[in-house]
Amino acid sequence: MPVRELVRPYVAAFASRFLQMLQYRTAALAGFGTQCWWGGIKVMVLAAFYGGASMAGTPMSLAQAITYSWLSQGLLVLVPWLGDPEVAQAVRTGAVAYDRLRPVDAYALWFVRSAGWIAARVLPRVALMAAFAAVALPLAGLGDWAWQPPASLAAAVAFLASAVLALLLSTAMVMLLNIATVAALNERGINALAGPVVIVFSGNLLPLVLLPDAWQAALLMQPLAGVVDIPARLYFGLMSGPHALAGLGLQCFWIAVLVALGHAAMDRTMRRLEVQGG
Repeated sequence: MPVRELVRPYVAAFASRFLQMLQYRTAALAGFGTQCWWGGIKVMVLAAFYGGASMAGTPMSLAQAITYSWLSQGLLVLVPWLGDPEVAQAVRTGAVAYDRLRPVDAYALWFVRSAGWIAARVLPRVALMAAFAAVALPLAGLGDWAWQPPASLAAAVAFLASAVLALLLSTAMVMLLNIATVAALNERGINALAGPVVIVFSGNLLPLVLLPDAWQAALLMQPLAGVVDIPARLYFGLMSGPHALAGLGLQCFWIAVLVALGHAAMDRTMRRLEVQGG
Protein backbone atom coordinates (compact mmCIF):
# COMPACT_ATOMS: atom_id res chain seq x y z
CA MET A 1 0.00 0.00 0.00
CA PRO A 2 1.41 3.48 -0.88
CA VAL A 3 2.65 5.61 2.00
CA ARG A 4 0.08 8.26 1.15
CA GLU A 5 -2.74 5.80 1.75
CA LEU A 6 -1.17 4.62 5.00
CA VAL A 7 -0.91 8.09 6.50
CA ARG A 8 -4.25 9.41 5.20
CA PRO A 9 -6.32 8.26 8.23
CA TYR A 10 -3.86 9.86 10.65
CA VAL A 11 -3.71 13.14 8.71
CA ALA A 12 -7.51 13.22 8.66
CA ALA A 13 -7.68 12.53 12.40
CA PHE A 14 -5.19 15.32 13.15
CA ALA A 15 -6.97 17.81 10.89
CA SER A 16 -10.38 16.92 12.29
CA ARG A 17 -9.31 17.40 15.92
CA PHE A 18 -7.34 20.55 15.09
CA LEU A 19 -10.27 22.20 13.32
CA GLN A 20 -12.67 21.08 16.03
CA MET A 21 -10.58 22.70 18.77
CA LEU A 22 -10.16 25.95 16.80
CA GLN A 23 -13.89 26.54 17.18
CA TYR A 24 -13.46 27.22 20.90
CA ARG A 25 -12.50 30.90 20.48
CA THR A 26 -13.95 32.00 23.80
CA ALA A 27 -11.84 29.42 25.64
CA ALA A 28 -8.74 30.68 23.83
CA LEU A 29 -9.51 34.29 24.78
CA ALA A 30 -10.22 33.34 28.39
CA GLY A 31 -6.99 31.35 28.56
CA PHE A 32 -5.09 34.25 27.03
CA GLY A 33 -6.48 36.65 29.63
CA THR A 34 -5.53 34.34 32.47
CA GLN A 35 -2.06 33.81 31.06
CA CYS A 36 -1.54 37.57 30.70
CA TRP A 37 -2.46 37.99 34.37
CA TRP A 38 -0.07 35.30 35.58
CA GLY A 39 2.59 36.41 33.11
CA GLY A 40 2.44 39.93 34.56
CA ILE A 41 2.79 38.56 38.09
CA LYS A 42 5.80 36.45 37.09
CA VAL A 43 7.40 39.44 35.37
CA MET A 44 6.99 41.61 38.48
CA VAL A 45 8.42 38.88 40.71
CA LEU A 46 11.44 38.49 38.41
CA ALA A 47 11.95 42.27 38.28
CA ALA A 48 11.93 42.41 42.08
CA PHE A 49 14.27 39.42 42.28
CA TYR A 50 16.78 40.90 39.84
CA GLY A 51 16.54 44.32 41.46
CA GLY A 52 17.07 43.05 45.00
CA ALA A 53 19.93 40.61 44.44
CA SER A 54 23.37 40.67 42.90
CA MET A 55 22.94 39.05 39.48
CA ALA A 56 26.58 39.27 38.38
CA GLY A 57 27.43 36.34 36.18
CA THR A 58 23.83 35.22 35.80
CA PRO A 59 23.26 33.20 32.60
CA MET A 60 20.08 35.16 31.79
CA SER A 61 19.50 38.92 31.83
CA LEU A 62 16.35 40.50 33.22
CA ALA A 63 15.11 41.28 29.69
CA GLN A 64 15.59 37.63 28.74
CA ALA A 65 13.88 36.43 31.91
CA ILE A 66 10.89 38.69 31.17
CA THR A 67 10.69 37.41 27.59
CA TYR A 68 10.99 33.87 28.93
CA SER A 69 7.97 34.50 31.15
CA TRP A 70 5.82 35.71 28.24
CA LEU A 71 7.05 32.89 26.05
CA SER A 72 6.34 30.25 28.67
CA GLN A 73 2.87 31.68 29.22
CA GLY A 74 2.19 31.62 25.49
CA LEU A 75 3.31 27.98 25.37
CA LEU A 76 1.51 27.03 28.58
CA VAL A 77 -0.89 24.56 26.97
CA LEU A 78 2.13 22.84 25.41
CA VAL A 79 3.10 21.68 28.90
CA PRO A 80 1.83 18.09 29.31
CA TRP A 81 0.09 18.39 32.66
CA LEU A 82 -3.27 16.97 31.48
CA GLY A 83 -4.26 13.90 29.56
CA ASP A 84 -6.44 14.23 26.48
CA PRO A 85 -10.04 14.76 27.76
CA GLU A 86 -11.40 12.91 24.73
CA VAL A 87 -9.58 9.77 25.85
CA ALA A 88 -10.77 10.22 29.43
CA GLN A 89 -14.37 10.52 28.23
CA ALA A 90 -14.00 7.44 26.02
CA VAL A 91 -12.70 5.49 29.03
CA ARG A 92 -15.65 6.58 31.19
CA THR A 93 -18.25 5.72 28.54
CA GLY A 94 -16.61 2.57 27.21
CA ALA A 95 -16.20 4.10 23.73
CA VAL A 96 -12.47 3.35 23.99
CA ALA A 97 -13.32 -0.16 22.74
CA TYR A 98 -14.18 1.26 19.31
CA ASP A 99 -10.57 2.30 18.71
CA ARG A 100 -9.57 -1.35 19.06
CA LEU A 101 -11.81 -2.18 16.09
CA ARG A 102 -10.50 0.45 13.71
CA PRO A 103 -8.09 -0.78 10.96
CA VAL A 104 -5.34 1.60 12.13
CA ASP A 105 -2.68 1.62 14.81
CA ALA A 106 -4.46 2.73 18.00
CA TYR A 107 -1.37 4.43 19.46
CA ALA A 108 -0.72 6.45 16.29
CA LEU A 109 -4.40 7.41 16.07
CA TRP A 110 -4.48 8.69 19.65
CA PHE A 111 -1.11 10.41 19.13
CA VAL A 112 -2.24 12.49 16.15
CA ARG A 113 -5.54 13.33 17.84
CA SER A 114 -3.73 14.56 20.94
CA ALA A 115 -1.24 16.48 18.77
CA GLY A 116 -4.13 18.22 17.01
CA TRP A 117 -5.75 19.00 20.38
CA ILE A 118 -2.53 20.57 21.70
CA ALA A 119 -1.61 22.45 18.51
CA ALA A 120 -5.05 24.03 18.12
CA ARG A 121 -4.92 25.33 21.68
CA VAL A 122 -1.36 26.62 21.66
CA LEU A 123 -1.26 28.46 18.31
CA PRO A 124 -4.00 31.06 18.99
CA ARG A 125 -2.75 31.72 22.51
CA VAL A 126 0.89 32.17 21.57
CA ALA A 127 -0.15 34.49 18.73
CA LEU A 128 -2.29 36.58 21.09
CA MET A 129 0.48 36.63 23.69
CA ALA A 130 3.02 37.80 21.12
CA ALA A 131 0.65 40.54 19.93
CA PHE A 132 0.13 41.72 23.51
CA ALA A 133 3.64 41.40 24.95
CA ALA A 134 5.74 42.10 21.84
CA VAL A 135 3.56 44.77 20.17
CA ALA A 136 1.04 46.29 22.57
CA LEU A 137 3.36 46.73 25.56
CA PRO A 138 6.06 48.69 23.62
CA LEU A 139 3.35 50.87 22.06
CA ALA A 140 2.08 51.58 25.57
CA GLY A 141 5.54 52.73 26.66
CA LEU A 142 6.34 49.51 28.56
CA GLY A 143 9.20 48.33 26.38
CA ASP A 144 11.25 47.18 29.37
CA TRP A 145 8.48 44.74 30.23
CA ALA A 146 7.95 43.53 26.67
CA TRP A 147 8.63 40.33 24.76
CA GLN A 148 11.99 40.84 23.05
CA PRO A 149 12.82 39.43 19.57
CA PRO A 150 15.06 36.35 19.18
CA ALA A 151 18.82 36.74 19.41
CA SER A 152 19.32 36.25 15.66
CA LEU A 153 17.76 34.80 12.54
CA ALA A 154 19.54 31.50 13.22
CA ALA A 155 18.14 31.51 16.76
CA ALA A 156 14.62 32.11 15.39
CA VAL A 157 14.92 29.19 12.94
CA ALA A 158 16.30 26.92 15.64
CA PHE A 159 13.47 27.96 17.97
CA LEU A 160 10.80 27.17 15.37
CA ALA A 161 12.32 23.74 14.73
CA SER A 162 12.54 23.13 18.46
CA ALA A 163 8.92 24.25 18.96
CA VAL A 164 7.73 21.60 16.48
CA LEU A 165 9.77 18.98 18.32
CA ALA A 166 8.36 20.29 21.62
CA LEU A 167 4.85 19.65 20.29
CA LEU A 168 5.77 16.05 19.44
CA LEU A 169 7.52 15.59 22.79
CA SER A 170 4.57 17.02 24.68
CA THR A 171 2.21 14.73 22.77
CA ALA A 172 4.36 11.70 23.62
CA MET A 173 4.08 12.64 27.31
CA VAL A 174 0.35 13.25 27.05
CA MET A 175 0.06 9.78 25.53
CA LEU A 176 1.63 8.31 28.68
CA LEU A 177 -1.04 10.13 30.72
CA ASN A 178 -3.70 8.80 28.35
CA ILE A 179 -2.46 5.25 28.77
CA ALA A 180 -2.35 5.63 32.55
CA THR A 181 -5.95 6.91 32.39
CA VAL A 182 -7.00 3.81 30.49
CA ALA A 183 -5.25 1.56 33.01
CA ALA A 184 -6.74 3.38 36.02
CA LEU A 185 -10.16 4.04 34.38
CA ASN A 186 -10.00 7.60 35.76
CA GLU A 187 -7.89 10.64 34.92
CA ARG A 188 -8.27 12.85 38.02
CA GLY A 189 -5.54 11.44 40.23
CA ILE A 190 -3.10 11.09 37.34
CA ASN A 191 -3.56 14.70 36.23
CA ALA A 192 -3.25 15.96 39.81
CA LEU A 193 0.07 14.17 40.24
CA ALA A 194 1.46 15.19 36.85
CA GLY A 195 0.73 18.93 37.13
CA PRO A 196 3.28 20.11 39.72
CA VAL A 197 6.06 17.93 38.29
CA VAL A 198 5.79 19.07 34.69
CA ILE A 199 5.31 22.76 35.56
CA VAL A 200 8.55 22.84 37.55
CA PHE A 201 10.79 20.59 35.45
CA SER A 202 9.67 21.91 32.07
CA GLY A 203 10.87 25.38 33.07
CA ASN A 204 7.39 26.89 32.89
CA LEU A 205 7.43 28.07 36.51
CA LEU A 206 11.01 29.38 36.47
CA PRO A 207 13.80 29.28 33.86
CA LEU A 208 15.87 26.20 34.58
CA VAL A 209 19.10 28.18 34.11
CA LEU A 210 18.25 30.16 37.26
CA LEU A 211 18.21 27.02 39.39
CA PRO A 212 21.42 25.88 41.19
CA ASP A 213 24.44 25.26 38.97
CA ALA A 214 24.94 21.77 40.39
CA TRP A 215 21.54 20.74 38.98
CA GLN A 216 22.00 22.11 35.46
CA ALA A 217 23.26 18.98 33.72
CA ALA A 218 20.51 16.78 35.14
CA LEU A 219 17.82 19.42 34.50
CA LEU A 220 18.83 19.81 30.87
CA MET A 221 19.01 16.06 30.19
CA GLN A 222 15.56 15.18 31.60
CA PRO A 223 12.77 15.02 28.98
CA LEU A 224 10.57 17.84 30.28
CA ALA A 225 13.28 20.40 29.52
CA GLY A 226 12.58 19.85 25.84
CA VAL A 227 9.03 21.21 26.16
CA VAL A 228 9.78 24.81 27.20
CA ASP A 229 13.36 25.33 28.41
CA ILE A 230 15.34 24.09 25.41
CA PRO A 231 13.22 26.05 22.90
CA ALA A 232 13.70 29.15 25.07
CA ARG A 233 17.48 28.68 25.26
CA LEU A 234 17.59 28.43 21.48
CA TYR A 235 15.43 31.57 21.19
CA PHE A 236 17.88 33.58 23.31
CA GLY A 237 20.97 32.13 21.66
CA LEU A 238 22.05 30.51 24.93
CA MET A 239 22.44 27.35 22.87
CA SER A 240 23.99 27.94 19.45
CA GLY A 241 26.06 26.07 16.89
CA PRO A 242 26.86 22.53 18.05
CA HIS A 243 25.04 23.13 21.32
CA ALA A 244 21.85 24.02 19.40
CA LEU A 245 22.13 20.80 17.40
CA ALA A 246 22.69 18.90 20.66
CA GLY A 247 19.52 20.46 22.13
CA LEU A 248 17.47 19.50 19.08
CA GLY A 249 19.01 16.03 19.14
CA LEU A 250 18.09 15.64 22.80
CA GLN A 251 14.47 16.47 21.99
CA CYS A 252 14.49 13.88 19.16
CA PHE A 253 16.01 11.29 21.49
CA TRP A 254 13.30 11.71 24.11
CA ILE A 255 10.55 11.68 21.49
CA ALA A 256 11.81 8.33 20.20
CA VAL A 257 12.19 6.89 23.71
CA LEU A 258 8.79 8.03 24.97
CA VAL A 259 6.97 6.96 21.80
CA ALA A 260 8.52 3.49 22.02
CA LEU A 261 7.70 3.27 25.72
CA GLY A 262 4.16 4.53 25.15
CA HIS A 263 3.52 2.14 22.27
CA ALA A 264 4.64 -0.85 24.35
CA ALA A 265 2.63 0.32 27.38
CA MET A 266 -0.49 0.87 25.29
CA ASP A 267 -0.30 -2.59 23.71
CA ARG A 268 -0.02 -4.13 27.15
CA THR A 269 -2.80 -1.99 28.62
CA MET A 270 -5.20 -2.65 25.77
CA ARG A 271 -4.71 -6.39 26.07
CA ARG A 272 -5.85 -6.17 29.69
CA LEU A 273 -8.54 -3.56 29.15
CA GLU A 274 -11.90 -4.13 30.81
CA VAL A 275 -14.50 -1.84 29.31
CA GLN A 276 -16.79 -0.27 31.89
CA GLY A 277 -20.28 -1.62 31.63
CA GLY A 278 -19.13 -4.77 29.84
